[in-house]
Amino acid sequence: MRQAQRQALRLALGTASALGLARFAYGLLLPAMRDDLHWTLSEAGTMSAANGLGYLLGALLTAVAVHRMGAAVTFRWGMILTAVSLATTAASDHTLALLATRAAAGAAGAAVFITGGVIASHIATRAASGAPITIYFAGTGLGIVFSGLTIPPLADHWRPIWLGLSVAAALATLISWRAAHTSEEATAAGAGRAHVRPLWGIALAYLLFAAGYITYITFLSAYLADRHAPLGLVVLTWTALGLAVVAAPALWSRPTARWPGTRALTTLLGLLAGGAALALAAPSPPVILASAVVYGATFMGVPAAVTALIKANTPPADWTATLAVFTTLFAAGQTAGPWLAGLLADHTSTNATLAWTAALCAAAAVIATIAGRSRLSAASQPSVIETNA
Repeated sequence: MRQAQRQALRLALGTASALGLARFAYGLLLPAMRDDLHWTLSEAGTMSAANGLGYLLGALLTAVAVHRMGAAVTFRWGMILTAVSLATTAASDHTLALLATRAAAGAAGAAVFITGGVIASHIATRAASGAPITIYFAGTGLGIVFSGLTIPPLADHWRPIWLGLSVAAALATLISWRAAHTSEEATAAGAGRAHVRPLWGIALAYLLFAAGYITYITFLSAYLADRHAPLGLVVLTWTALGLAVVAAPALWSRPTARWPGTRALTTLLGLLAGGAALALAAPSPPVILASAVVYGATFMGVPAAVTALIKANTPPADWTATLAVFTTLFAAGQTAGPWLAGLLADHTSTNATLAWTAALCAAAAVIATIAGRSRLSAASQPSVIETNA
């Protein structure tokens, strides 16, 4: 068990880099980039949407890459490309160039996310514990904490910050390199079939979650900036959010592994919706901080819960293909979400971005509850969508 947890912890630097640095750190840099480049909120959301579009492309290509190279090699290349894309983000302030680099970061991040999830699932099977899965996804919090502590004091200098994030991603690549290995590598790289139809309720809830959760963290700094929040509050909020992500495995490992059906997923989505609504109810510093903690303690638990459901209800040879399809749906949601929420916020206020998260995650919780009433074991029956993974 200890060996499995150590491997999962080093593997977790994959989500720290691909999500914590390459995706979520953008939310901290958004206010400075918006002011420097004269963006509207919808234009700022378009940058996040480009990252989601790249993520969508990466999700579509990852299964093919795993089939040809294996999960470990695909994971490592994804880590390398993530570091490179962060460095190139600092090279230009031209809109098309920035859109391209954000899309490249998304594509590389998808490869890391999917293959790391597959490897973590095999580690969990070998250890007979759900902890490696939640530890892997909680690695995102390490990247958020790093960003929260280092970016706000220097946020006006957004180009050097992107270079610094690239260096951090390169170090994460080196540390996680040997952890991207499992004795079931050949199985993980098999063709497999994607089991989607029997898990349709989970897939729909995941799509809504993806469109909702991303807007909170994308526009959180803009929300704070519009309220003239002091630097200390910005640092504290983001650091607390990241630490809550790191602490999430202690809260959710057992429920994710042992609660029946979709109970863990439903609970996570409900808490996430409540956390986003909390900041709207009373936007004072203590309440905003509490909202960030609730958000951080739950949002990465959702992919972990979905991965656990896939693991429990599909054959091991089909994990990669199924997770790739679910990640494609996830990518589609988080591509549309920031742009639509930003467009809405341009016509109202940044409050709309938090309301968007609360509404979509609440709807996802309802759908997950309904899906939990069906027999998830039907996912192992022949009615599947086949892919050439």
